[in-house]
Amino acid sequence: MKRNKKNKFKSQVKYATYLLTIVTAIWISAQSILSCASTPGSTAYDDNESATAEQLMDVETNPALEQQIIHYSGMTISFNTRLHIPNWVAWELTRDETEGEEPREDKFTCDESIPGCADDWDYKYSGYDRGHMAPAADMKWSEKSMKESFMLTNICPQAPDLNRGSWKKLEEKCRYLAQKDSAIIIICGPVLTDPIKEYIGDSRVAVPERFFKVILSPYKDEPTAIGFIMPNSKVEGGMQTCAVTIDSVETVTGHDFFHLLPTETQEYIETQCHFNKWSRYATKNK
Repeated sequence: MKRNKKNKFKSQVKYATYLLTIVTAIWISAQSILSCASTPGSTAYDDNESATAEQLMDVETNPALEQQIIHYSGMTISFNTRLHIPNWVAWELTRDETEGEEPREDKFTCDESIPGCADDWDYKYSGYDRGHMAPAADMKWSEKSMKESFMLTNICPQAPDLNRGSWKKLEEKCRYLAQKDSAIIIICGPVLTDPIKEYIGDSRVAVPERFFKVILSPYKDEPTAIGFIMPNSKVEGGMQTCAVTIDSVETVTGHDFFHLLPTETQEYIETQCHFNKWSRYATKNK
């Protein structure tokens, strides 16, 4: 009898230990779930940590536009073979890349492997600058990326007042932002839903009426994004007058940006436009 009671007692202890293990596991799981239920911003951050730059750069192009996708070492381009300019150019800019020392190439080149790529002489005497979409200063981290930034697949006719004014200042802001945030995603290009009223060169390179740029900081505690739509002319009042939501840029261009993000995250970042806060943050450290 003593032996039976002892065995019974051992069984009860074993069963109690088993129950305790199950309860502990359930409690830990519940705590994990609760810790993930946070603000939209922090949820976006958790999701984006596992997203690759390629996923964040992916664009659903306006289906009305012709395109050929080009993968260069430092950027991805949707090239419009009919209009001889890009639909959009996307790239990741990291803090380390802003510190590159590759000298500026300053040699614009036709990418002969791409049908419809313009030639340098198309721009001569046109009155327009060869406007970089992905700027050379973002590609100074390697000789190859620098040369590719001067491919005419990455270029649009831009009014000098824009190219050397607000567009350039916005590019500088992006580099300061990358230095603070470790990495950002930039997508820009011409607004091709506007009627094309002017062409240049024998290739008949389309001259856009407006340009867009969207900028995503995906790795902050609270991810942020902002958009810009600028006229192909002098920007009166500075870049702040051109700041808009990502949703607004999507409406104007017909493109869908950051569509591989979770729906809640995408809706959160694409409805924000806090230019003053963004601009103060994207300022060079003294």
